[in-house]
Amino acid sequence: MRTKIHGALVISLSIVPSFRASAQVGHNPATSPYRDIALHPGPLLFVGHLGADRGKAGVGTSNALTFGARYEIPAGRVLQFQFTAAYLHGDRFIANPYADSNAAARRSGPVKSDLLQAEIGMQLRLTGGKTWRGLAPYLGTGIGLISELNPAADTSGYRFGTKFTLAFASGVRWYPARRVIVTGDLRALFWRLKYPVAFHTPLAPDGSRVVPLTDRLTDWTTHSWISLGIGWTF
Repeated sequence: MRTKIHGALVISLSIVPSFRASAQVGHNPATSPYRDIALHPGPLLFVGHLGADRGKAGVGTSNALTFGARYEIPAGRVLQFQFTAAYLHGDRFIANPYADSNAAARRSGPVKSDLLQAEIGMQLRLTGGKTWRGLAPYLGTGIGLISELNPAADTSGYRFGTKFTLAFASGVRWYPARRVIVTGDLRALFWRLKYPVAFHTPLAPDGSRVVPLTDRLTDWTTHSWISLGIGWTF
């Protein structure tokens, strides 16, 4: 019996170091490239530029310097909600359906076209609740409303008005400190323009139209929007 007990004790003591060694496999926590993200709400300020599509009639708003703020609320380790307000300082052109298609007066501008946007969005962190060397890439989407502020006079009857927006985003978040965030964001923003009936009417002396009869008077436009931001969590 003593021999059996002694043998079992020797075997158990030999197994313990192997368990300890296996527990140490992987990164030492002190030197690991992975760090937990502080999953707390907080604000983020950003500045950027929106460009690209002016629509088939060439009168849509683009070339905008943008300023905005977001408030972010985590919903678990992977998902978070975002509430955004943004000011877009852009411009647009004016199409004159009463001028010949090749006349200089057919298209004038650019004129100021400032927009105000409000959006609700979701963001999916691809690295979950951790960063890799301080970085956390993400994908996101959002829906919102956008309106023109103090629209320029336009005798054609075109107005930007108020529209729904749809956004798809990707980017990376950098955490230089546990509660400080720096973001680089690239998104595609969509909205639909609506043209006046005058764009379909041959009002010019040469009988030309701003928009061909074969095209609709509605037009989905796509805008690239790049921005840099800085935020913090409570």
